[in-house]
Amino acid sequence: MRNIKSVATLETLSRAVNSKVEIMLFVLGFSMAFIVALQVFFRYVLNQSLFWSEELARYLLVWLTFLGASVAYRRKVHPGIDMLSARLSPWWQKLFAVIVHLVSLGLFGVMIVYGYQFAHFVRLQISPALYIPKWIIFSIIPISGALLALHALNFLFLNFQRDPNDG
Repeated sequence: MRNIKSVATLETLSRAVNSKVEIMLFVLGFSMAFIVALQVFFRYVLNQSLFWSEELARYLLVWLTFLGASVAYRRKVHPGIDMLSARLSPWWQKLFAVIVHLVSLGLFGVMIVYGYQFAHFVRLQISPALYIPKWIIFSIIPISGALLALHALNFLFLNFQRDPNDG
């Protein structure tokens, strides 16, 4: 019973974190669109240029990409090839899914460790237009790795909880 409760808690945490990330994606996407539109207005209507807008839009796009990857993974909408696994028996499908989630966890661990090391490596660099530390920009790599790892652990435990004959 305790195992089922911990799996349900992990599912609840994964769902709640994903919900907050989706809100962040909306805010970041809207901000990026607004900044780009503002830059176009300033450049072509007022004949002035916002020197910081292109850099900020680029960094927002990077954050959108990494956070969006975690949401796509949670929703299971990443592109995948299931020609082989779809033809397997339910037991083999479950084993295949476990292997995929374990390999994914390994990749997400690499993102966390090396993303942190890289963010630490560039901690003294400053972005040219915004004058913000580059570690803030590159911290999205270990952050998204942790989000992806949370979702992968959730899927892994849900997979162990599920009856392999259910399909």
